[in-house]
Amino acid sequence: MADHHFDGIRIRNLYKIFGPNAATHVEAVRNGLSKTELNAKFGHVLGLKDINIEMPSGCIQVIMGLSGSGKSTLIRHINRLIDPTAGEVLVNGVDVVKMTEMELREFRRHQTAMVFQKFALLPHRNVLDNTLYGLEVQGIERSKAVDVAMRWIERVGLKGFESKYPNQLSGGMQQRVGLARALSNDAPVLLMDEAYSALDPLIRMDMQTVLLDLQKEIKKTVVFITHDLDEALRLGDQIAILRDGEVIQQGTSQDIVLRPADDYIANFVKDVNRGRVIHVDAVMAPVAPGHPVNGATLLAGGSIEDAIKILAHGEAKDLVVVNPAGLPLGVVDLKTLASAAVSSH
Repeated sequence: MADHHFDGIRIRNLYKIFGPNAATHVEAVRNGLSKTELNAKFGHVLGLKDINIEMPSGCIQVIMGLSGSGKSTLIRHINRLIDPTAGEVLVNGVDVVKMTEMELREFRRHQTAMVFQKFALLPHRNVLDNTLYGLEVQGIERSKAVDVAMRWIERVGLKGFESKYPNQLSGGMQQRVGLARALSNDAPVLLMDEAYSALDPLIRMDMQTVLLDLQKEIKKTVVFITHDLDEALRLGDQIAILRDGEVIQQGTSQDIVLRPADDYIANFVKDVNRGRVIHVDAVMAPVAPGHPVNGATLLAGGSIEDAIKILAHGEAKDLVVVNPAGLPLGVVDLKTLASAAVSSH
């Protein structure tokens, strides 16, 4: 059944069990059979258990978890590289699970593009020919494909490198080619599986910035897999945290840092740079009537760190948080900001 109410990706009641008689064990898992018991009694492996996630169109959804948590298994269900044991994967209202071979091929070709950790570039093709590979497969004429590819090569900062080969490029540059290739496809859904995990920290930050800048303009539905919390918090409009094939918590970066669902997540977030992650809106107090707004102000969505900088370098003793129209929403002072930046409630 098509579901026209939700643009984006909606995963419902998704189960994945690995083993020859997977379907026969779904009911038992539903009724509480654990991953360990399933393996011990039946020799089957529980990959994903009752996953429900809604990923709105045009947003970056991060799926985070340690190795073995099921995150790569999950992303491979979206373009059905893996078939689920039970459940639905709706992309813009169409259930990928029910697609025929031919529909699936069309869907993969036009609706999704994937960026891998290992770059997956073709070594005998130069940057330009790697970038337009997907267009070539689609049968688009060469001159048009070259135009499109060159535009994306420039957008990801590789202008002048189009005739270089992968072995002449650094890891960060190879990953830019991978991104340009995925974007040339013009698919609405971009799947990024640990795309930046192999890169050095500074190059990784660069690539995160590239993605965030591009996303303002291209507004793809991005599913980004990572095991790195800082990366998740920096990129994710929404974050879902997996452990042992189950979603432990999902929400915004604010939800996860300010209200961790359990000790496992609290442990993850305890070393986070809270000043950079938490928005002033999360800690502001109501504005008293008659409070002057002409002093220091900060746009809602600004970080605690931004607010501290303004207060530390100015005369004002507090700062008014305003909406884009300049109307006051709340107020913060240095003490509130400092305690939010260091403490975990």
